[in-house]
Amino acid sequence: MNNLRDVSVELPKRRLTVFTGISGSGKSSLVFSTIAAESQRLINETYSAFVQGFMPTLARPDVDVLEGLTTAIIVDQERMGSNPRSTVGTATDANAMLRILFSRLGQPHIGSPNAYSFNMPTVSASGAITVERGNKTKAEKATFHRLGGMCPRCEGMGTVNDIDLSALYDASRSLSEGALTIPGYSMDGWYGRIYRGSGYFDPDKPIAKFTKRELHDLLYREPTKIKVDGINLTYEGLIPKIQKSFLSKDVDALQPHVRAFVDRAVTFQTCPECDGTRLTAEARSSKIDGKNIADVCAMQISDLAQWLRGLEEPSVAPLLAGLQHLVDSFTEIGLGYLSLDRPAGTLSGGEAQRTKMIRHLGSSLTDVTYVFDEPTIGLHPHDIQRMNGLLLQLRDKGNTVLVVEHKPETIAIADHVVDLGPGAGTQGGTVCFEGTVEGLRGSDTVTGRHLDDRAALKDSVRSPAGTLEVRSASTHNLRDVDVDLPLGVLCVLTGVAGSGKSSLVNGSVAGREGVVLIDQGAIRGSRRSNPATYTGLLDPIRKAFAKANGVKPALFSSNSEGACPTCNGAGVIFTDLGIMATVESPCEECEGKRFQAAVLEYTLGGRDIAEVLAMSVAEAKDFFGAGEAHTPAARKVLDRLADVGLGYLTLGQPLTTLSGGERQRLKLAAQMAERGSVYVLDEPTTGLHLADVAQLLGLLDRLVDSGLSVIVIEHHQAVMAHADWIVDLGPGAGHDGGRVVFEGPPSDLVAARATLTGEHLAAYVGAVAT
Repeated sequence: MNNLRDVSVELPKRRLTVFTGISGSGKSSLVFSTIAAESQRLINETYSAFVQGFMPTLARPDVDVLEGLTTAIIVDQERMGSNPRSTVGTATDANAMLRILFSRLGQPHIGSPNAYSFNMPTVSASGAITVERGNKTKAEKATFHRLGGMCPRCEGMGTVNDIDLSALYDASRSLSEGALTIPGYSMDGWYGRIYRGSGYFDPDKPIAKFTKRELHDLLYREPTKIKVDGINLTYEGLIPKIQKSFLSKDVDALQPHVRAFVDRAVTFQTCPECDGTRLTAEARSSKIDGKNIADVCAMQISDLAQWLRGLEEPSVAPLLAGLQHLVDSFTEIGLGYLSLDRPAGTLSGGEAQRTKMIRHLGSSLTDVTYVFDEPTIGLHPHDIQRMNGLLLQLRDKGNTVLVVEHKPETIAIADHVVDLGPGAGTQGGTVCFEGTVEGLRGSDTVTGRHLDDRAALKDSVRSPAGTLEVRSASTHNLRDVDVDLPLGVLCVLTGVAGSGKSSLVNGSVAGREGVVLIDQGAIRGSRRSNPATYTGLLDPIRKAFAKANGVKPALFSSNSEGACPTCNGAGVIFTDLGIMATVESPCEECEGKRFQAAVLEYTLGGRDIAEVLAMSVAEAKDFFGAGEAHTPAARKVLDRLADVGLGYLTLGQPLTTLSGGERQRLKLAAQMAERGSVYVLDEPTTGLHLADVAQLLGLLDRLVDSGLSVIVIEHHQAVMAHADWIVDLGPGAGHDGGRVVFEGPPSDLVAARATLTGEHLAAYVGAVAT
């Protein structure tokens, strides 16, 4: 599977097994793509063929024998769906339970739980119904009314938008002259055909000269069936069309050029009718103990737990107990600083993973295999101890716990360790060690050698070349924070999860001139996207091939003229077998190479384009560095990819197969080309092996030494110890945080030990001296 090479392992049941190894060594391929995937596939096969037809189809993993499997529950780092209607409360069943509670105890009583749901509109109907009694049919009048909690003005979104018409069209032009300035609305395609053939206005008349009626039809007309050139089509005004196609989606999930259009054309503001609560006036009028459901969802979850304890109502005792357990789980797992009305799409990868964990903590299931993907991501050392306790708690209930992890604090609690390697990509995929943590320490594997690595505090720190001033920052939980972030040095922002680090960066630093923010958002790209297309590396390569062979560059694109006609440049053929699993098989025409045979006859430096895309970054660096294939523009991009520790990736590897850490480092390599003076990195150690952290620190130093300012949000003590300046936020999370509790060089933070970060960093660097 992927880069695994004939791997055989025996994992103990009802124990905690940690999988280690450098990025790209095959951990996820073994744990997620093999063990968990086969367990899920076998469970799906127990359902009837009819039910399977509605489920995602899973292909059989490439494995000879997998025995003794139990039901696998995967708790991964995938961000929660960014549906604007999804909140922390709706994603964890907390809202569903609160709605029932309010429908029982809320005063005045307004109706069923639906009356408190911002996803449920109010529906009314009246009319005649036909009733059959005996041999007679009789028409009777009937009315129907269902009260929903959705605010009618904002449709349960909490915000209303206003569209700037001048951003939709240039009024001085006619439609035929390209008046519409909306992305994708060109007059050459279907939209042009529909608008020109609608008959509602003259396409050759400037929009400024439209009558009121014509302008209304262009902008607001409801969907209407029309016939253009004998084809039945639906015509719809621009405003409802934009609302459906762009504004009903999460703005952050849109393509960059569409996002830029939405930012330019649309202003979002809090709904004046519901004041951003998403709920009707009736739902807000019904209260328990002086609070309505919107007030309760806006409370910090740790405060909500206290409020629930004050409610004593025997009639709903089991419901209250269930709710209390749910909100206590949030606090226990270190998410007590969230509120239930927080949009799910705004949670970080680590927060999303811990939110998904909550539903499993109280589960009565035993003998289940829980699979975790780096559960310590986004956690301060203080919170990692808590997470370790939860993993052990799951194991002690009689479950098998499998964890992919790099942090030594979590590797230390393992009953069994499987270390993969020895390298990454094609150099990985074998089991280098299997046994206890002590055994791993004594083994000569990369992980074993680096397990006790500790970065030391620097003897001397750089002096700042200036400051980036932040004044009265109050985003989310920040409390009028004033702080000077030093420029020209390596500045680390730290503090427990939820202390306000990301709020400070996103609210007060990002968006300033010269600031380049490299966050953990997923890379958007199809399975046709790869590191070469994402970083722009493919452009100089295509040009070099075209120049050497006297043909046009488009031939060397598998998405354009050079694509194999059989598989359209995908390299694989998908065979849809109805309700059975879709089979993916290499294209026989191009043998998975993705290009036409004629294109592969053109070479550069003795290699064809498919062979070049199969090279690793390190190989390609040498290939394009000298000789006939010497291409400085390509070499420059490859140097950056090697710099961020991705030398083992192949140029044509689909982006969908990259791990979280690889995706972020790929972004960093792409962004290093941008002309920025301040780089802000959000946890660049995510997914990095202990052995690679030193390389990352070297890269950060090189960025600073080249005259850039680097600000890093980080929990990894090695990065804190290496910093020139630390800004520690806290002292706690949520409303217990949001203040600067320390700013200065790391040595002062260690000496004072006045904050949680100071205590943990002192213990960490103390290990060097012993």
